[in-house]
Amino acid sequence: MNTVAESSNKYTLRASAYELKPKDAPAHHPVWKTSILFTLITTVLLGLVYPLVVTGIASVLFPHQAAGSLILRNGQIVGSELLAQSFTADRYFHPRPSAAGNGYDATASGGSNLAQSNQKLVTRMQGDIDKLAAENPGKPVPIDMVTTSGSGLDPDITPDAAAFQAPRIAKARGITEDAVRKLIEQGTTQRQFGVLGEPRVNVLALNLALDQLKK
Repeated sequence: MNTVAESSNKYTLRASAYELKPKDAPAHHPVWKTSILFTLITTVLLGLVYPLVVTGIASVLFPHQAAGSLILRNGQIVGSELLAQSFTADRYFHPRPSAAGNGYDATASGGSNLAQSNQKLVTRMQGDIDKLAAENPGKPVPIDMVTTSGSGLDPDITPDAAAFQAPRIAKARGITEDAVRKLIEQGTTQRQFGVLGEPRVNVLALNLALDQLKK
């Protein structure tokens, strides 16, 4: 009996040796402190440091693009390669129609969100087609001349859309159509890497080149 009791006491003593004492208890960190610290660190790193580093690198490697791809003439900013502008005079190339705000509004970028069956859209497109067809009889109207882009600020048109406008521009400026078409050819950007995107012409750049033409 004594032997059994002694063995039991030894087991109890050994077991108690593994019990954690108050001083060995893990430190308690309130969740709210950790959350605030994490928020502050990520805000500084991702909201301040990262944008500044990326902007700095871009400014060194791609200064023109990082500044907004701005176009200068005589030291004055006349626009951006990335944003369409409204041109309505016969002597200029016209961009795609725009549903951004009241048209070409960079602060209200977006499409019309009208379905193909919407009568307002159908009426507007048919009116544009009729007007353009009368302007250049016998020539099919390029689709991008009567459809808006998703942003309403697409700065480019297809070479076909530019060529369609050549007779009007040549007549308004008193120059040959060949001169206008040559300008279109020179201003056409081909597919990136030969496979990405479609050939395109920047309307603003093309109009600025028109103004540099000599009769």
